[in-house]
Amino acid sequence: MLADDKRITDHQIGRTIMIQGTASDVGKSLVTAALCRIFTGDGWKTAPFKSQNMSLNSYVTWDGKEIGRAQGMQADACGILATTDMNPILLKPTKEMSSQVVVHGVPLKEFEAREYREEYLPIAGGIVRESLGRLRQDFDIVVLEGAGSPAEINLKDRDIVNMRMAAWADAPVILVADIDRGGVFASIVGTLELLEPEERDRIRGFIINKFRGDVSLLKPGLDWLEERTGKPVFGVLPYLNGLELEDEDSLSLHHLNVNVQSGRDVVEIAVIRFPLISNFTDVDPLRFEQDVQLRFIDQPQQWGNPDVVILPGSKNTIADLLWVREQGLADLILNHIARGGAVVGLCGGYEMLGEKLLDPLGVESNQQESGGLNLFPFEVEFLQTKRTVRVEGFTELYSSGEETYIEGYEIHMGVVRHLITKPLQPFNIRKKSVQGAEVGGSDYEAEGVMTDDGRVWGTFIHGILHNDDFRLNWLNDVRKLKGLPPLHADLRFNERREAAFDTLAEHVRKHVNLPLIYETLGV
Repeated sequence: MLADDKRITDHQIGRTIMIQGTASDVGKSLVTAALCRIFTGDGWKTAPFKSQNMSLNSYVTWDGKEIGRAQGMQADACGILATTDMNPILLKPTKEMSSQVVVHGVPLKEFEAREYREEYLPIAGGIVRESLGRLRQDFDIVVLEGAGSPAEINLKDRDIVNMRMAAWADAPVILVADIDRGGVFASIVGTLELLEPEERDRIRGFIINKFRGDVSLLKPGLDWLEERTGKPVFGVLPYLNGLELEDEDSLSLHHLNVNVQSGRDVVEIAVIRFPLISNFTDVDPLRFEQDVQLRFIDQPQQWGNPDVVILPGSKNTIADLLWVREQGLADLILNHIARGGAVVGLCGGYEMLGEKLLDPLGVESNQQESGGLNLFPFEVEFLQTKRTVRVEGFTELYSSGEETYIEGYEIHMGVVRHLITKPLQPFNIRKKSVQGAEVGGSDYEAEGVMTDDGRVWGTFIHGILHNDDFRLNWLNDVRKLKGLPPLHADLRFNERREAAFDTLAEHVRKHVNLPLIYETLGV
């Protein structure tokens, strides 16, 4: 830890540094998270910031507001509670050319792309500057993350997330490039060439990410790059396998789209990859269970012989359910249940399990009404008010009558209305208590649905499978149905996640010139 006299004094505002990239998915979010963890570990009070994020994978703050998943993860890396100032504007795509715009964690409205760009971006600039100003008053260091590439010529005149944001923050920029995809030197030099002189001056150097092989063989290229640009390479990060931190973009799911052989000794789980899949990190813990084969599928020929089918979250439940039917996956799901297979619906997937979906106000879809999969006697109506809340509670599902603690969060605009009689509701939840924050009511409410035999169930609770004891009980029930012996708990997902933050930080600390980064920060 740094001595107190090395800390930034109260009358100073926090220092800033920004991570930008030559393209999407080059590793900006993880490099930002690593620096957040490093600076925090070195004694600096640190916070992440991304002015505008586009993602269907979101995070609920302690006070029930919605921000981008990456900034929630980065706040966790800092060991602090996430706030909406860390991601004041979140865009959640709803259709091909439109998005729901979430401002400080609350949905504002749905904008067409051109309408948002021309009408709202000028307003958004003031919002993000105010958020950054508040963070700089409260923290020693704010690590900013850009989006995509700063060299998108068609977007630069209304930019609020890359170089203009860096200028507003007076932040030095480190440019991250992905060597694994090829053309790393061209991508770096090409990015610089497309920037204005003052923007090039703001870039202080480069981090080359996802390198495989002998780094000494890369040295001639690094020397050329530094001579060509006059800027240093802060480091070359070797490819880091098995890092158990969540991805933000559904583009990353193609890494999991692999065909798996059926087998009696494994539990096969197929996740339906909707076109507008959201919060797919709900299933992350299953990736690391030793006897689980997890697949994301979007075509009938990928079906195989799953033991469990998961219907995940969706930003447009009606449109995604229509797609499920068009692909022929709905019949496969119903046949799977008829043969005794297990199905889990999470948020949007839960909404699909009922009789009817109603959207009279066009909140999510242009279609006002659609039939559900008709597995439970309820209907869902989409309202203009979004429910975003962290929850905790208990369940006796799969636990032989004993209560199992659960926690998670809800993000949905659909309201479930039960028809005639309520089905079994396996979860009892209330607003989660957070230390140092305002606490909601103490009354528990029943939530979710399940069949009598427990093979089919649904819930609005995102993160339900992150609860280690519940996940173990559920998987052991599936194992029992398959004739497999139960397993004992060996995966404590949140503990492994904390260890992953440390692994990432040590990896970056080892392979970058950290003193030069601190010198660039000016601390």
